[in-house]
Amino acid sequence: MDAFTVYKGLVAPLDRENVDTDAIIPKQFLKSIKKTGFGQHLFDALRYLDTGEPGQDCSLRPINPDFALNQARYQGAGILLARRNFGCGSSREHAPWALSQYGFRALIAPSFADIFFNNCFKNGLLPVVLSEQEVDHLFHETLAFPGYQLTIDLEQQVVIAPDNRTYSFDVTPFRKYCLLNGLDDIGLTLRHADKIKAFEAERIARMPWLAPNLF
Repeated sequence: MDAFTVYKGLVAPLDRENVDTDAIIPKQFLKSIKKTGFGQHLFDALRYLDTGEPGQDCSLRPINPDFALNQARYQGAGILLARRNFGCGSSREHAPWALSQYGFRALIAPSFADIFFNNCFKNGLLPVVLSEQEVDHLFHETLAFPGYQLTIDLEQQVVIAPDNRTYSFDVTPFRKYCLLNGLDDIGLTLRHADKIKAFEAERIARMPWLAPNLF
C-alpha cells in the first residue's frame, strides 16, 4: 500500500448526498475474483449512457457529458469532493478499490458510512471529514475556478486551499500511523515476521504431527 504523507491534487466535485457503494461500483462488476480493473467502472451508471458489463471496452461506450468526471476540467483529479453519507449501502471493499484505481488519493465530505470509511483506510485512501459549511465553500471554489487544487497534509491533519486557508480534520493515531507508513493489515502483520517464524518453528518442534510433510 502506498504511503500517504502530503498530497496535492486536482479536485472533482460529486454534488449529491447518500452516494451508495452500488453507485460507486455497480454489483455486476463484483463477479471478478481479481483485486484490479475496477477503476474504469467507477460510477459506471453515472459516467456512461449504456449498461456496463464486465469485460467491456469502455473506450467505445457512450459517456454522459453532464457527469463531472467526464468533463475535461476534472480529468486527472486525485481528490473527490462529496456530500454527506458518502459510501452508504453494502460493505463491498470494491468501492475504495475502484476509487483508488481510478486515481483518487483522498475524499472530502461532511460524513461517510462507517464500513466504507474503515475500508478506505485499509486501502490507502484518506477520507477527510469537514463541516457542511466548509464543504459548501469548497464546492463553490471548485466550481468557480477551473484547475482548483487542494493540498492535504496528513501529518499536520490539515487541508490547505490555494489562498492558504486551512481546514483541520481529525484522524485516529492508529489510522494515521498506518497511512503515513503505507501499512495495510498484511503489512502490519509482517512487521512481526521474525516472531511469527520463531513461534511456528517452536510449535512444530513440540508438535511435529501438525506438519507431517516437513519430515
